[in-house]
Amino acid sequence: MSQSDLFGAPAEAGDSATPTPAPTPPQMAASLRAQLNAHAHRYHVLDEPSIPDAEYDRLFQALQALEAEHPELRTPDSPTQRVLGQVLDGFQPVRHAVPMLSIRTETDTEASGAEAFDARVRRELELPDDALPVQYAAELKFDGLAINLRYEHGVLVCAATRGDGETGEDVTQNIRTIGQIPLRLQGDGAGSSPPVLEVRGEVYMRRDDFEALNERQREQGGKTFVNPRNAAAGAVRQLDPAIAKQRPLSFFAYGLGEVQGWAVPDTHSALLDALAALGLPVCAERTVAEGATGAHGLVAFHQAIGAKRDQLPFDIDGVVYKVNSRALQERLGFVTREPRWAVAHKYPAQEQMTVVEGIDIQVGRTGKLTPVARLKPVFVGGVTVTNATLHNLFELRRKRVRVGDTVIVRRAGDVIPEVVGVVPPTADCAAGADGLTPARATYVPNFRMPRTCPVCDSTVLREPGEVNHRCTGGLFCAAQRKQALLHFAQRRAMDIEGLGDKLVDQLVDAGLVRTLPELYKLGLLKLAALDRMADKSAQNIVTALEKSKQTTLPRFLFGLGIRHVGEATAKDLAKHFGQLDRIMDASEEHLLTVRDVGPVVANSIRTFFNQPHNREVVEQLRACGLSWPEHDGASSIDPATLPLNGKTLVLTGTLPTLSRDEAKALIEAAGGKVAGSVSKKTSYVVAGEEAGSKLDKARELGLTVLDEAGLQALLASTPTETGAP
Repeated sequence: MSQSDLFGAPAEAGDSATPTPAPTPPQMAASLRAQLNAHAHRYHVLDEPSIPDAEYDRLFQALQALEAEHPELRTPDSPTQRVLGQVLDGFQPVRHAVPMLSIRTETDTEASGAEAFDARVRRELELPDDALPVQYAAELKFDGLAINLRYEHGVLVCAATRGDGETGEDVTQNIRTIGQIPLRLQGDGAGSSPPVLEVRGEVYMRRDDFEALNERQREQGGKTFVNPRNAAAGAVRQLDPAIAKQRPLSFFAYGLGEVQGWAVPDTHSALLDALAALGLPVCAERTVAEGATGAHGLVAFHQAIGAKRDQLPFDIDGVVYKVNSRALQERLGFVTREPRWAVAHKYPAQEQMTVVEGIDIQVGRTGKLTPVARLKPVFVGGVTVTNATLHNLFELRRKRVRVGDTVIVRRAGDVIPEVVGVVPPTADCAAGADGLTPARATYVPNFRMPRTCPVCDSTVLREPGEVNHRCTGGLFCAAQRKQALLHFAQRRAMDIEGLGDKLVDQLVDAGLVRTLPELYKLGLLKLAALDRMADKSAQNIVTALEKSKQTTLPRFLFGLGIRHVGEATAKDLAKHFGQLDRIMDASEEHLLTVRDVGPVVANSIRTFFNQPHNREVVEQLRACGLSWPEHDGASSIDPATLPLNGKTLVLTGTLPTLSRDEAKALIEAAGGKVAGSVSKKTSYVVAGEEAGSKLDKARELGLTVLDEAGLQALLASTPTETGAP
């Protein structure tokens, strides 16, 4: 890494300005220390990280290299000489009996990173080339907050953060709100209540819990969090435990602190098993690295976890390798703040810095206008990102994003990339290797939402109490038209096979389809004339459209794309009213009598059907031949009078005339429940042709087996009802 990477290139010969002298090593060291301390304070103390982890690692490694080259520059307060962090005011300090140190980070994300660690361990142990492989324990590097749990005689008495490694903060009351953490250890048969057992691990937040938390915060106009780690750390460090309890946290154990009166296992892998036996949560994604060489097993683990990293329910930024033998760990010892026997092997960063080059507007299926940052291309999360969502105007303003800002962009898995924050300008934060600088060169005004839709020029409105701006164009807006068609055609709605993104783009762009009913007016000749559409493909689309005309009321309702009406709500509406006209004409008061329909949903349904053009669309679709079974509605029926009330049925095989969805709908209309597996609690099994293991299981348990005629006999006194797809 050159000086210009960190401090900007000096002026070239011939420039009119006086060349800036290159910084001296002491100046470089002082600047790097100041930057690292500032960033570490925001990360560890304030829980408001200002740069991505990858950028922090880059600065840290630069300081390490500089101090290695100039040992006289190494100072006691250097970030390389201690674990960073401070105790926050408001929490009682806790002195760690055994310091909570960190481990070395291997930023080489290739296989060579694991190989380098294995070679370094063998070298430190002075092993000959023909010695047996070193055995390693491999586990995940969680992205959360390190916690020390102190158990005395099996009871949790204190929980403390890492702090500065020597002294942490007492967060016991907040940690007690985490259901995964036992307040009393279980017995393991080897001494269930040692006088002292300190367990170390990570408090984290699952991705689904994080997304739900941020969504609630947006709806309430509150602060959203940068990432799950930030949210977890903020929850742990709440002075009010009641607030912490509202934020769903999880925990994994991975090590020990002080131990008295407990036989510590001889290997790290056995230690994790022992912790699990005590009732502590231990991640199942771990292994003991085997193979011709220790490195071979580490590489295999790194690659396997990397392949499913995006499918994990929580964030990780790497894996951790530890020499499995505790005896060898003691031989290897520590260097400064890091154990020689462990390393964190990172994956490509999921957060990076880049520059906002513009802010555009994207119009969604429901008409929602989403501001999208147009970015200087940056490689993050395994792909090159050029756009990132800013969610809504309020979120954009809260984050104070403007064109020209240097921002942190996050992409994890299949999640849409988002701008998580602006990198604040600081005196010591100069341009980096990519020429990024947090400071804008000139004043840039705040972004404003347009008054008219950028696609159809319809008026843009924001409903009272809502944070989102919406286009009022409906199906007249081309952007909404495409998404509305795709939503209508999806498998869970009208199930029009073959009608995907590319075909919808062609149909709308060519002006062949402007409304939903026009889908059913497409002929073979029009479809075949489209680019890359062969006669057979065109015929398949025509066939799929014709097949979709016979549907169910819940599918049709869901396909209309009414705001707040998902599959479950569509099913409840169909069951309650039985007929589409009754739903279209129902008052808000009547809609509120439907299960799980609240004021927001009722208002949305009423608003949708109050629009003349929406009613016209429905009537035209009916005129095109779309139909579904209807009934008198379940709102006036006593459930106790239904013949299948409280009964559980299982469907298996192919019935002569009823599809699986139709049979399920009829059963649910009769008060029954359809289960996916056979058990002793199953009331009836309905079997058709090619029935499989479910039929065998039913006979084994002596359950009543019905054919379609037998099912119809049970339903004879029940009004026909459409169910959910």
